[in-house]
Amino acid sequence: MIRRLSAVALAVLVTGTVAVVLQQPEPATADHRGRAPIVIGHRGASAHRPEHTLLSYETAIALGADYIEPDLVSTKDHVLVARHENEISGTTDVENHQEFAARRTTKTIDGRPITGWFTEDFTLAELKTLKAEERIPDLRPENTVFNGLAQIPTFEEVVQLAQRHGVGVYPETKHPSYFDSIGLSLEEPLLEVLGRYGWRGRRDPVFIQSFETANLRELRKKTRLPLIQLVNATGAPYDWTAAGDPRTYDTMVTPEGLRDVAGYADGVGVDTRRIVPVDAEGRTQQPTTLIQDAHRVRLQVHTWTIRPENSQLPVDFRLGNPANPAFPRATGDVTGWLEKLYRLGLDGVFSDDPGVARAVRDRIFE
Repeated sequence: MIRRLSAVALAVLVTGTVAVVLQQPEPATADHRGRAPIVIGHRGASAHRPEHTLLSYETAIALGADYIEPDLVSTKDHVLVARHENEISGTTDVENHQEFAARRTTKTIDGRPITGWFTEDFTLAELKTLKAEERIPDLRPENTVFNGLAQIPTFEEVVQLAQRHGVGVYPETKHPSYFDSIGLSLEEPLLEVLGRYGWRGRRDPVFIQSFETANLRELRKKTRLPLIQLVNATGAPYDWTAAGDPRTYDTMVTPEGLRDVAGYADGVGVDTRRIVPVDAEGRTQQPTTLIQDAHRVRLQVHTWTIRPENSQLPVDFRLGNPANPAFPRATGDVTGWLEKLYRLGLDGVFSDDPGVARAVRDRIFE
């Protein structure tokens, strides 16, 4: 565990920030062999605050996350910022800024046409005039009370926050092939920021993740920091698709595929359905052998994403009356789901509510 909470004072201020009293952090390390699984605050604590804001990351830290996870995209002036996507109409108030109305456009990202406003068309100074908003207000209406209170944070600001509180960072490079194609490569500024703050080695509390493969292979030549190959439940890495490679993520999780991943990465970050499949009705089935197969080739296994709402859980972990309009956003048996996953032997979980993930982890392992 990266650091322990001796006393947590979680005071919600008028600005929506949190105050947290922490014990002096233990030396942080990414070497978790023989330890309890890590808890990764997915986009911060996105069940409680609009994702990818300092409000969300601060809340995740206060709730006990070991790592905070920023998805990274680039600005026009090549500064990395934390956004789920480079298209920002769903996560900011950009549509209310008439000075940017003409920048609404349609682009092809990873083979799909997308219309909106894109970070690479804004300087950092311009992005800082925008305010963050809840991405899924129908599912998380309580989070909308924090709309308009936070800016888009830079990756550097996220690293500074993590180091102040003794937690790690788990950045994802979003659409690396696309950003390479427009001259805004993500990997070099990512390593530059991490190196400037002293994070360069295998035992530093950093995992760099990507759904693509080519950028991870390139990163392996440039850094000793741990790398994680993300594996979706369906489809294929975009760089494979773009190159005409017929392989898919299914290929990647075979014993042979995992041996290939182990040649350039330190672990896999997989959709929960790769570990516990679900049937057509959404009910859980027998676990796969992926965890054992990955461990056999010395790959860590982290899984995503644990969310508390009924609509985000397997059917057999939902609670309440399905006829009630509030049922989809009501909290289900997320503790039971976490316990099932933890007991299968994985090495970490991405959670929208890291406080629950931490509590269940500590009960089982400590």
